Formats: sequence, structure tokens, C-alpha cells
Amino acid sequence: MIDLPAGWQEKAAQVDWSKVQEAVQDYGPVIQVIQNTWDKESLLEISQGKLFVPDDVMNKAIAKRIPADSTVKSVTIASHANGRMDVRAETEKVGPVELSGEIQEFVHNGDQSYMVYRVRERNLPDHGLMSWVFSRISLSMAERLVGHIELSDDLPMQIQHNKVRIDYSKVLAESDFGKTEFQGHRMLDMIEIDKATPKDGGVEFETKLNIPDDVKDALKQLVAEKVAE
Repeated sequence: MIDLPAGWQEKAAQVDWSKVQEAVQDYGPVIQVIQNTWDKESLLEISQGKLFVPDDVMNKAIAKRIPADSTVKSVTIASHANGRMDVRAETEKVGPVELSGEIQEFVHNGDQSYMVYRVRERNLPDHGLMSWVFSRISLSMAERLVGHIELSDDLPMQIQHNKVRIDYSKVLAESDFGKTEFQGHRMLDMIEIDKATPKDGGVEFETKLNIPDDVKDALKQLVAEKVAE
């Protein structure tokens, strides 16, 4: 959790970030990335260690990653209170493909970013289809925490028995979030994701913000100046 003074949420909510960006040009790119990545509610949840993302939010993000001419027409997830996450893919060739399993790992820590999904019901079908499906699921899940990530055709993936491991570290590093620095610190290093647990109607991410003291001081000063105006 960020160590910020009492009442900082209320003060931050009053800040007109567009004016801050105009006043402090050096911080403009960082502020823009923050604006595009998190709303105030999400940032507060992340700072408190848990961010809940509804299934419908992730399903909309997944749908945007499916080309109009794809033989896979839709991919949806459904999260449950027992920790299961169901996956359903509608395909032209084999019809619907349904899986039920659990997210064993969902991690982002520095240069390490990956997801491991274990199928508990049904065997994994064609590996090519699973690579296609889970690349879109993993990136859409990460997107809520680190902003838009471009889909890569060569996303590293391992499928062993009934486990799928997707490594999205490279594409995250190449995203706007991954390329942005604040006072010499990578934003990529300021957020950690320790775990993702399916709940009823969505997925809860366990998070941590690691903000260096000099960055905290700069942000506090920006908030103080704008609230004082």
C-alpha cells in the first residue's frame, strides 16, 4: 500500500490532471499514461492491495482482440465463487469449446509477467486454438492493471498436459506503460501483481504499488499545489 497522508484520496479526486499536465510539462507523458490506465477508483483499489474486475469488462476487452475474419467468433470467461474460471470459445470448425479450470498463477513483478491456467474439466483441445484463446484472455486481464497491450503473434506459451503458461512480459515492456518512466523510475516496476482469483462474477487481483520516495514526494507536491489553487 502507498504510504500517503490521510485524506490524499479526497485531495487527488479534486485535481484537474489536465491542468497539472499543462503546468508541469516534464510529467505530461506520465500523467497521460496514468489517466489512460487507471480511473480514481481503480487506483485506490490497487493501492489498497486488491482490484476486482468484472467478467463483462474482461469479455469486452477480449472481444476487441478478435478479428472480424477469424474462425473463432467469440471467447468469453465466467468466474465463480469456488475459484473456477470457465472459458467458452465459439469456433467455425469445431463448434463451441468449453473448459473449466483455475488460475494457478497470475504474476507481474519487474521483468516477469505471466499467467498459468490449469484445466480441471475437459482435456485441452488443439494446442494452436488454446494458444490463440489464452493469449487474448491473459492480455485482456492484464490490460485492466497496466493499460492497453498490443497483441503479439509470437507470445511465448507453453502447454504441458492440462496446464497453459503464457508469458506476456515482452509485449508489456513494449507497451506505453512499459516504456514510460517517472523521475528515472520505470512505471513497470511500480506495480506488482501477485495473484488473480476468480470470484462470483469477476476476478480479484492482489496488487502492490512500489512507489519510490522521490516519486511519492513529487506526486504529493503536485496534488498539494493544485488543491491549493
